[in-house]
Amino acid sequence: MRARPLPLPLLLALLALAPPLMAQDTAAPRPRAREMGVAPGVLPTGPLNAITDVPGVRVGQVTVREGDSVRTGVTAILPHGGNLFADKVPGAVFVGNGFGKLMGVTQVRELGEIETPVVLTCTLCVPRAADAVLDHVLAQNPEARSVNAVVGETNDGFLSDIRARPVRAEHVLRAIREARAGPVEEGAVGAGAGTVAFGWKGGIGTSSRALPRSLGGYTVGVLVQSNYGGILQVLGAPVGRELDRYFLKAELDRGDADGSIMMVVATDAPLDSRNLERLAARAMVGLGRTGSPMSNGSGDYAIAFSTAEGVRRTPERRGAVHSVESLPNDLLSPLFEAVVEATEEAIYNSLFRATTTKGHRGTVEALPLDRVREILSRYGSLDQHRRLPPGRPKR
Repeated sequence: MRARPLPLPLLLALLALAPPLMAQDTAAPRPRAREMGVAPGVLPTGPLNAITDVPGVRVGQVTVREGDSVRTGVTAILPHGGNLFADKVPGAVFVGNGFGKLMGVTQVRELGEIETPVVLTCTLCVPRAADAVLDHVLAQNPEARSVNAVVGETNDGFLSDIRARPVRAEHVLRAIREARAGPVEEGAVGAGAGTVAFGWKGGIGTSSRALPRSLGGYTVGVLVQSNYGGILQVLGAPVGRELDRYFLKAELDRGDADGSIMMVVATDAPLDSRNLERLAARAMVGLGRTGSPMSNGSGDYAIAFSTAEGVRRTPERRGAVHSVESLPNDLLSPLFEAVVEATEEAIYNSLFRATTTKGHRGTVEALPLDRVREILSRYGSLDQHRRLPPGRPKR
């Protein structure tokens, strides 16, 4: 029996009531900073302008959204695609302000090496994420009796029901398993799904810088999880002040400077842990350029590692005396500049790409990019010389 067609007036009424699914699915993504002419510094980027421009680095992300109250997730950064516990990389941590829960920091500082994926998540999810990292490493290494999981966090408790501790082992293991080279998703994704920065929606952002061959030809990549406050400035323009939302403006509900940021710095330059700590320290300069005072209630951390095979802690090197060729101090200044520029741009990308998000305790709006563009133009911050296209410099 054939169904009778609906009368045209009724059909039109039903279509009018239906949600605009196609409009939501096909909405153009928000631009990255460089697409708006916001290109900090003088060095060119790598091909992807991402931490994955550093050879070997992989990123995996899982976003956890449940009902109206959970907006969180996991971002995993792998220095290489092999067995990290067996093939450790030199690493270091620098702390700007230590109001945070960075697991594994003391052993990284003591031994100068990283032996697990670096995992970012929410504050109260750190222990569960670390437990999943242990599952991953122990499964790969039956002989392991001590594993130093490196897990960082920021507090997404406004948009997400953080007390529910919604990140589970399967989320972390999936992020590690699906970590890939290539483009990195930014904004309100992964560990940045519920973060807030400068009173606007924060999130995950990344950027890279490629040194010319005359300076070694090395690449530096940075990935951030932005969730902090202050007085937002973009390329020196007082964007936060112009938008009337900034730290110390008493009438604002959420315009304070507290919060946290995790910054992961990767490079293929052959560096030991001492100079990697110096590299990590320069991430704080890029952070400061965006308007952060590193307030009392903020956890500001930078984790740095080198992917260069010549400085790895492989099994055959750990039990014997061996020589390691690493860059001397006098050659580090260009790398310092690369970290500063990439950190600043990664933070801008985390804000520019983030979208308005409704969650546990309310809604956090995305940074209004049309107004930002107008402010930058008015202050002369969008000069032509700043519009550097992505890509390595000509050799």
